[in-house]
Amino acid sequence: MNILDDLKMQYKLGGVAHRLIYWNVACFLVSLVFFYDFTVGSFYFPNWVALSTEPTGFGLKPWTFVTYSFFHDGFWHLLFNMMVLNFASSLFLTFFTQKQLLGLYIFSAIFAGFSFVTGYYILNLSASIVGASAAIMGVLVAVTTYQPLMNVRLLLIGNIKLWHITAVILILDLMQFRLDNTGGHISHIAGAFFGFLFIQLLQKGIDLSEIVTGVITFFTDLFKKSPSTPFKKVHKNYAKPVEKRGGKIITKDKTQQQIDEILDKISQSGYDSLTKEEKEFLFKTGK
Repeated sequence: MNILDDLKMQYKLGGVAHRLIYWNVACFLVSLVFFYDFTVGSFYFPNWVALSTEPTGFGLKPWTFVTYSFFHDGFWHLLFNMMVLNFASSLFLTFFTQKQLLGLYIFSAIFAGFSFVTGYYILNLSASIVGASAAIMGVLVAVTTYQPLMNVRLLLIGNIKLWHITAVILILDLMQFRLDNTGGHISHIAGAFFGFLFIQLLQKGIDLSEIVTGVITFFTDLFKKSPSTPFKKVHKNYAKPVEKRGGKIITKDKTQQQIDEILDKISQSGYDSLTKEEKEFLFKTGK
């Protein structure tokens, strides 16, 4: 199995957190090709990708309330956000589902985007933003709200409470509010607030992530090909000898059993614990 096949399998089996990271990395690579000016060494994101405070921007391109959260203005911007996303999502999935993670990420981005546009309108400023920070802050604050006293082990520091980590990040955002990247800090705080709100509503039985799941399911079903109805012919039935398919059933059972054993191993020890032969077998059967 080559590296590309390995990445495809990890994407397929890694869950929502891994897919969000893959999407962010893919969008960054697209940015390097289409939105990066090598002569000046900076990105120029069009207003159909970045979220702009201009009414002609977000008003005519409402999808930018989501797309901005998948693009990054630099490699280090991307790297730091993906590290925090991997950290926060792994904690979040300890208590919640994959669908709730996706719904929280999307809604945090949308809420933060509206807060950014509103804040800049009040301040009479004009700008545009990109970055997953606001959506990631929603995930981090959500799990912190649910389990603030969870112990997290950090390299060179040791055990520390989760709320300490989140508090430091939020305080740094507040301290830099008027110094630099005001729009980014507005969206970060807004994303954090939505993460808190998401858990409060969830504890009252209101799961906002179901809206995202419902929308995705609707469009998925919309573009699915409806199964064609076979031509029905009325005819007289005659008794036919029943074919023996025992051999195929046994082969299928063995294959499925091996797949189940590999999936159990992934759930217990992770994808990287598989042998080369197991990865190749899983890839072939997954095609």
